[in-house]
Amino acid sequence: GLQARLGAGVQVEWAMRYGQPAMGAKLAEMKAAGCDRILVAPLYPQYSGATTATVVDAMGDALKALRWQPAIRTLPPYYEDAAHIEALRADTARQLAALPFVPEVLLLSFHGMPERTLTLGDPYHCQCRKTARLLTEALAPQFPDLRIEVAFQSRFGRAKWLEPSTEATLAAEAAKGTKRLAIAAPGFSADCLETREELAIRGREVFTGAGGAEFAALDCLNDGAAGMAMLEALVRRELAGWI
Repeated sequence: GLQARLGAGVQVEWAMRYGQPAMGAKLAEMKAAGCDRILVAPLYPQYSGATTATVVDAMGDALKALRWQPAIRTLPPYYEDAAHIEALRADTARQLAALPFVPEVLLLSFHGMPERTLTLGDPYHCQCRKTARLLTEALAPQFPDLRIEVAFQSRFGRAKWLEPSTEATLAAEAAKGTKRLAIAAPGFSADCLETREELAIRGREVFTGAGGAEFAALDCLNDGAAGMAMLEALVRRELAGWI
């Protein structure tokens, strides 16, 4: 998708932060292929020391092994970028309009983080809230009666995490009479177990078990037209002067 949009003048590769192909191996492979200017694009819209920063750390570790290092740029967080908000608006609106019911509530669920990260200065919580506010404003003209709420999923361990939690919010909405709800994960660039199992399956169980009736988990941007157009715009901007 992105390779086709950028053309033969740009080599597009991908790597996993926690998986294969590993970032270090892929950087070395690209360098061996003659790439002397590389844009590393962490696909986390919101910055966190636990996500975006670890990509930069891994990149630094990989570069240490190269005697002749390429020039490196990194894609900044794009949580409030107009291209990102428009992609979210367009794709969310498309999916909402296709539902067999009209939701009363759209719950925007972001990955949780220990609350301690916020007090230490991590901007993640604020950036999630900013994304949610901008998306709410963008959807309002087409869905004026839709109430949009924010929650945080995937809590682990005994420490206090960012609140409100997604499961608690789903149960509370159903308990107070909300019958039709849709849930989306605008902090994820693509669907994974957390969106497919935790939101789509477990989320439905919690909501309907507490008295809700209609439930839908919306897909992430993935490789759809809106998401690809956004990535192309962001990448072209960061590659300015190189292509």
